[in-house]
Amino acid sequence: MGVVIKTGEAKTRLSELLARVEAGEEVTIARGDVPVARLVPIARRDNAHAAVADIMAARAGLAATTADELIAWRDEARR
Repeated sequence: MGVVIKTGEAKTRLSELLARVEAGEEVTIARGDVPVARLVPIARRDNAHAAVADIMAARAGLAATTADELIAWRDEARR
């Protein structure tokens, strides 16, 4: 889960917290004892080959997607 930090301390240490997030850590910001936000690293887009490999691994063993299915999904998303 990473570190939990209160809002006032998060304001003071924002640069440090961002550096920790860039290093892969997750930071939860809490108001009192109640978590209200989470800082997480953004997925990098510079490693397209790894992303494609992940997608292919996830789809392994599944039936191939047809062109008709792709068109139907596209049209559904446009509604």
